[in-house]
Amino acid sequence: MSSGFPRIPGTEVEVVKAPVRGKVQHALFDFDGTLSNVRDGWQDYMVPMMVEALEACPSHEGREEIETLVIDFVDHLTGKQTIYQMIRLAEEVARRGGTPLDPLEYKREYNRRFAVEVDRRLADLRAGKASPDSFLVAGSRGILESLVARGVRCYLASGTDIELVLEEAKLLDLERYFAGGIYGALTSYKDYSKEKVIRKILDDHQLQGAALLVVGDGYVEIQNGRDVDAVTFGVHTKERNRYHMNANKRERLFRAGAHLLAQDLAEHAAVLEYLRVER
Repeated sequence: MSSGFPRIPGTEVEVVKAPVRGKVQHALFDFDGTLSNVRDGWQDYMVPMMVEALEACPSHEGREEIETLVIDFVDHLTGKQTIYQMIRLAEEVARRGGTPLDPLEYKREYNRRFAVEVDRRLADLRAGKASPDSFLVAGSRGILESLVARGVRCYLASGTDIELVLEEAKLLDLERYFAGGIYGALTSYKDYSKEKVIRKILDDHQLQGAALLVVGDGYVEIQNGRDVDAVTFGVHTKERNRYHMNANKRERLFRAGAHLLAQDLAEHAAVLEYLRVER
């Protein structure tokens, strides 16, 4: 991809392709990595669990090769519901002669392992040892407040389990911005997807795509947005994990069809002005 695109004047926000402007009435946000850092580092719990499961199979490659495989498919499926990564794990276990667990069991084990760290962070929030904003991507609260002040209806759609998203959004003092609703992964995973939420917004309000702004750090929501001609803002936030996963996030967001690209949401005022989101 290009090493750089034109920028919104005075900012580092790249304009990959000029979107239709002056139409935004609704905005859909991804959660983890886009607004919240509560789950930062999740890869350090998922990848080892999957490597262990594959190494326990009757036939398997060496650890380095297995780890490379796991990193690749976990990274590729990021943004979709967690269950899809677990479905892929079950398929890889079967390919190596193992008897896979139900993908939901793999998901429960991953959640159990990561919950130790997440619960510590949430406990700090509950006790006031950490401020909500310390766990937010730069500019998150600002863009939400600005959109709401302009009469834009906001929605939250995450690949994380809905009960976890609701709790974390409340502790981060974000739930009040999402008059359009908060959505997350369901046990009946086929009943939910970011694509379904996007299409429901457009259908319920009889909107054309340009009336919807989609903001996210994953290719899934950006691709889903472009599929309906929405305005797409890709946020290639840095994630901390020992596998350097999502290091190519900017390129993936570009390939998914992001109109705008930025490392965070700090320059949201210029973005909204550029998009002509008026009060």
